[in-house]
Amino acid sequence: MPRASSGRVPQRSQERAVVVKVILRDDRSLEDPFAEVNALAWTAGVEVVGMIPQRMERPNGTTYIGKGKLEEAARAVEELDADAVIVDYDLSPAQERNLEKILKKKVVDRTQLILDIFARRARTRQARLQVELAQLKYNLPRLKRMWGHLSRYEGGIGMRGPGETQLEEDKRLIRRRIQRLEEEIESIQLRNETLHRSRERDFVVAIVGYTNAGKSTLLNRLTGSSEVVEDKLFATLEGRTRRWKIGPNRTVLVSDTVGFIRNLPHHLVASFRATLEETRFADLLFHVVDASSPDAERQIATVDKVLRDLECQDKPIWAILNKWDAVVDGRIIEARHLRSRFGSGVSVFEVSAAAGTGIRELVQAIDGHLDRASVRVEAVVPQSRGDLVAWLCANGKVVLQEHGDEGVRIAADLSPGRAAKFRLLWPAKAPDGSFPPQIPD
Repeated sequence: MPRASSGRVPQRSQERAVVVKVILRDDRSLEDPFAEVNALAWTAGVEVVGMIPQRMERPNGTTYIGKGKLEEAARAVEELDADAVIVDYDLSPAQERNLEKILKKKVVDRTQLILDIFARRARTRQARLQVELAQLKYNLPRLKRMWGHLSRYEGGIGMRGPGETQLEEDKRLIRRRIQRLEEEIESIQLRNETLHRSRERDFVVAIVGYTNAGKSTLLNRLTGSSEVVEDKLFATLEGRTRRWKIGPNRTVLVSDTVGFIRNLPHHLVASFRATLEETRFADLLFHVVDASSPDAERQIATVDKVLRDLECQDKPIWAILNKWDAVVDGRIIEARHLRSRFGSGVSVFEVSAAAGTGIRELVQAIDGHLDRASVRVEAVVPQSRGDLVAWLCANGKVVLQEHGDEGVRIAADLSPGRAAKFRLLWPAKAPDGSFPPQIPD
């Protein structure tokens, strides 16, 4: 027997939204122009219940879309019981205000959507500070709209009187908070630079790429770590560094980075610069590409642009065509065409980080790269100096170790940074002919 109704309307588990998008000339070649914004909405926990496209050469400067599409969007919002309207564009404060007035629903633009995802996923103090900074910079020019309820004071046209006083006070508070956040993030950045300098003796690989290309999966596969992997955009916001054991006595530091995205809001690029700076200190960049994506070529261009913004375009780059096992037969030729997108000087690898295919070739290639970049050092040490032999074995690739009357003759290939440290700790010949003191860790 059915239970009697309590009269209360059941709560929905997530917000519902209608997505509005102006399809520009550059978007018309995409298989699904709504794919990325829908993925962003899903990552933010929003259910997309309707999509309103409009093909235009440029968005309407007042309402983003035309009058007819506005009426269609208003009907869709009402009929589909939507809580919000998502616009795949960075709206001006005036456009946002006009749309909310007409649609009578909350309007969320692309930047707000991405900021919401970042706010949900920020875990470390650095990430939370960066998200707050980006949010404040975004909201500062929108304060007047947020204070619209004060319009009942003094006629409200220019928000004179108490509203104007409070608005200006809020602006000052926000600017002051922005300044403090920038100072704190700069302090974190200085500490990070000190950490990077301490790693100069190590070879560092930074993994970069479009969001959800499989960077964290590749990090786990190479280093044996167990970082969280999700099939969502921006699963990683904090830089993470792990050791990749290439072979006996040879390791590489591998750093994961926040994913890039098309039209990444400039507030986020600026705010997350401290996190993205990991790429500037790396010796080699692994540009991970989702080879199975029909939009792979555009995603490569987006990453290239961000790398130029970070002044990293001249660093050595290896292209990792990931998710190769997911490339369907009809797209193999198109996917292999991506090789030409990187130029003749870039090494390209077809891998599946999830399945492990192609990883052996990548390991062999990095091992050969380290051989070419290494510096050979030699020493003859007394039998009693096992600490030096152990240090060379732990920090380099030993190619010769012979025991003789004079002591142990040893030769090893070291990274340039470790070779420089070795020469400081063990000069070829001490001035008094004696052996250097015991080598520290």
